[in-house]
Amino acid sequence: MNHIPKSLERVITELSKFPGIGIKTAQRLGLHVLKSSSDDIYSLANALKDVKDNIINCEICHNISEQSPCNLCEDPNRDKTILCIVENTTDILLIENTGYKGQYHVLGGVISPLEGIGSEHLYFKDLEEKAVKFKEIIIATNTNIEGDTTGLFISKVLSKKNIKITRLSRGLPVGGHLEYVDEATLSRALSDRVHFDD
Repeated sequence: MNHIPKSLERVITELSKFPGIGIKTAQRLGLHVLKSSSDDIYSLANALKDVKDNIINCEICHNISEQSPCNLCEDPNRDKTILCIVENTTDILLIENTGYKGQYHVLGGVISPLEGIGSEHLYFKDLEEKAVKFKEIIIATNTNIEGDTTGLFISKVLSKKNIKITRLSRGLPVGGHLEYVDEATLSRALSDRVHFDD
């Protein structure tokens, strides 16, 4: 890319680090940045800075928020007897679209021995402590090996605590990720959830 000005090349390089953004898309976005007004670009730059400066993890559910506890944890209209365990914040955004009104716990990933990620690298410690406050735990991990391994680990840890443990029904594609599932399928999987050991 030696024919491209260094400042634009730097923008393209940085944009290409985003997931799903290849070099050609990064080039198109870089050229769009160049053609955009200074006000628009400074506004974008400030928004990106604000995200890094202001977003934190909720001390209760580990969701992203600008305050802790987050709005979901503080909402008095949510069902305090059901806890939905998800891998990441993006899963909350999807599950919220189904009409679910319980509580959440974000793990921050999944157990993956091949990548050296064990339960100690995730938000498991406080999960065990707070799980006893709920009548039902919904395990909403992805339907792949890592998600199933993580779900099984959670189920074994919590099985001694006299809590109903369920998982999303298997209408979800095996090996799939929640972020790629349509809202109707996810809603059905949530309402048709089954005991985890089924």
